[in-house]
Amino acid sequence: MCTIYLLRHSETVWNTLGRFQGQKDSPLTSLGIAQADFVAGVLYRELSEQEQAFEMQISPLGRTREMAGRIQRMLSLASSEDVRLMEVTVGSWDGMTKFEIESEFPGYLDGSDAFDWYFRSPDGESFDDACNRAKAWIADTGRPTIAISHGLFGRIVRGVYAGLSKREMLELPVPQNGFYRLHDGIFFFVDGSSVATSI
Repeated sequence: MCTIYLLRHSETVWNTLGRFQGQKDSPLTSLGIAQADFVAGVLYRELSEQEQAFEMQISPLGRTREMAGRIQRMLSLASSEDVRLMEVTVGSWDGMTKFEIESEFPGYLDGSDAFDWYFRSPDGESFDDACNRAKAWIADTGRPTIAISHGLFGRIVRGVYAGLSKREMLELPVPQNGFYRLHDGIFFFVDGSSVATSI
């Protein structure tokens, strides 16, 4: 398997408001810009002289494009967009908070928790469809790749890659101050410390 560096976009305005963005969008905050620049520096040091061996693929949403622009200030990599890296959509719930969903769609979140409510939407993407999208993208990754994606879909990419159960993958952390290195069927979190953390 080729090495993949999987990045989540940094903090956005809707992240701070508790809105699930899905395939809608909001811009990076000032903290998000600082996070993106920090991650770019860590990635630069991680790749050292190897950057030309990598290609960069990004979700076509605005927040990932903005993140890619910050990365490209430090790493001279051309990027291409791949719709398969887009965030999971919850359909008509995209852009809403859980409070708004509970108010406008009473009963739909009954019995759900912080990790599985995404797939209760009546018109959103199913868990299986999201997994199939992740599997197809991983299978087509033919050279070392830097990928910029999203929180929920990044969980699914890592989970599919490492063969985790649905529950295990949905409970994975989604930090915005580092990235994941996927290699040989396992993944590690890299945040600039001297020792990468196995997750």
